[in-house]
Amino acid sequence: MSKFIINGKKELKGEIEVNGAKNAATPILAACLLTDQESVLENMPRISDVLSMLAILESIGVKTEWIGKHKLKIQAKNLNLSKMDKTSIAKMRSSILLLGPLLARIGQQTIIMPGGCEIGVRPIDTHLMVLANLGAKITKSNKTYLLEAKKLIGREFTMNEFSVTATENAIMAAVLAQGQTIIHCAAAEPHVQDLCNFLNKMGTQIFGIGNHTLKIQGVKKLFGAKHKIISDYTETGTFICLAGATRGSILIKNCDPQFLKMELSKFEQANINLEIAKDQILVKPAKNIKAVSIHNMPYPGFAADLLQPFAVLMTQARGLSLIHDWMYEDRFKYISDLNKMGGRCFLCDPHRVLIQGPTALFGREITSYDLRAGASLLIAALTAKGQSIIHQAEIIDRGYEKIEQRLQQLGADIQRIEA
Repeated sequence: MSKFIINGKKELKGEIEVNGAKNAATPILAACLLTDQESVLENMPRISDVLSMLAILESIGVKTEWIGKHKLKIQAKNLNLSKMDKTSIAKMRSSILLLGPLLARIGQQTIIMPGGCEIGVRPIDTHLMVLANLGAKITKSNKTYLLEAKKLIGREFTMNEFSVTATENAIMAAVLAQGQTIIHCAAAEPHVQDLCNFLNKMGTQIFGIGNHTLKIQGVKKLFGAKHKIISDYTETGTFICLAGATRGSILIKNCDPQFLKMELSKFEQANINLEIAKDQILVKPAKNIKAVSIHNMPYPGFAADLLQPFAVLMTQARGLSLIHDWMYEDRFKYISDLNKMGGRCFLCDPHRVLIQGPTALFGREITSYDLRAGASLLIAALTAKGQSIIHQAEIIDRGYEKIEQRLQQLGADIQRIEA
């Protein structure tokens, strides 16, 4: 357990570099199970979620080696599923991504209900449905599922929701299935696109990347590949919210503005001063932030993971804004802490919150409930006058690498204390 101690209201300025995307890294690591050959992955973030996924993979015999700060060599040659780290699986939501590739390669997989952030009910029904469509037989016992498939057969089907991880599982299972698979209502997020591009380098044929209909031609064998993970657009958006709320002057480098078209439009509507280039965004001090209402949508709509940081930004905006998350009913647990700091946030129901701004924020003792809430409270603490203490800082480590060190380089007064 660790905590952050933050003395807020400091001038933030300088450069910060965006790391590789967490939500691209974990499915691409899972995809390495589809071949016995070696792959080399660049721009791999050293965050706790990636390290947990590597621990699970290593427990079943996958060989991994860091050959650079963010460069990883990985090979899944000899697998032994009997030694799988079930404790880590039960704690980590993205471990669900092992289903598709292990079913495709081995023909059998037992999965425990995965963990992850406590942001609401997150069933795995869609994952099971898409794998059943491809020929998997599923047996449930308590919280454990046994999936078996002597042979996966490609077919055409429609997802019952725009689920990112279920789409990724379907893709990874389909690449070694016999024949062609067509997936309608597929998620098209940048990390799904990155997974598809990696799989194409491995030797499969995926068409329609970036669209909501994917065509996948199954192959008999995949090969190792070299690939650079895309930059984390959620981290980019978080840093824009940080600069906007604190009136900082921050140059965000190594980012992909093309993946944030809806979000950048909303930032501009809010009068956030942006200068956008090919791979960087300069955020200049905002003078008169305007209230903007947002709701999450499937890509290319507003990203669900940026609703919480945007909500903190709206506490500094003039007017009334509505933040609507139709996906998860527990995303707004952090609102009580934001109000404790001086925010005027009114929870309409588990999915909607009204924010009246601007309001001055003051340092308080608060808790990180989930990854994005923790990052949002970091923004609030850096915006606030006085000292804040954020408990459960390790939750923020799941998606933001060495965040306190990077913020210190911008001028933030932040220290990590290990319990």
